[in-house]
Amino acid sequence: MTKVKICGITNLEDALAAVEYGADALGFVFAKSLRQISPVQARKIISKLPPFIGKIGVFVNEAPSRVVTIAKDCGLTAVQLHGEELPEFIGTIKPLTIIKTIRVKNKKDISILVAYPEVEAFLLDTFVAGKSGGTGKVFDWELALLAKKLKKPIILSGGLSALNVQKAIKIVSPYSVDVSSGVESKPGKKDHKKLRAFIKNAKE
Repeated sequence: MTKVKICGITNLEDALAAVEYGADALGFVFAKSLRQISPVQARKIISKLPPFIGKIGVFVNEAPSRVVTIAKDCGLTAVQLHGEELPEFIGTIKPLTIIKTIRVKNKKDISILVAYPEVEAFLLDTFVAGKSGGTGKVFDWELALLAKKLKKPIILSGGLSALNVQKAIKIVSPYSVDVSSGVESKPGKKDHKKLRAFIKNAKE
């Protein structure tokens, strides 16, 4: 069954609702964003989550030492590198579990994945100039099938919602789907009806 990651969590109410509805992992954005959360806030939320829920920290072009420190202090189970981090960056934060985001617009972007053999998974998001994520835009899911050839877990993101997630899963059959803006009432605040519907549809 495809796993579900709810990203852009900023408050305990949304975190607990996502868990109750069946989310497998929650994402906390430490980079500058409309959904940014401080390490102190994230740690408070994470301390109240069940033990088997994934706690993913999202970083964009951050200093390795800060990534490692926040991961340890907050009790993260994995870090998601959502910027232009080069392959040599990976070794500086091991043994953390690492998800590398690639923003996709064409086949050339998929070819970059081979340069990151040490990461545990790839997250494929939509390329939008000047934005690191949370755009609500979909990319060509056929490109995700090319990424699957690398035999690494693929997390599908970018413009997903309760209305299209089943179609996306049918085409790509990813390890996990990731959603942020598609289940929000406003940036940083989840719409619990959309949240429930998304997770239900993804799990079906």
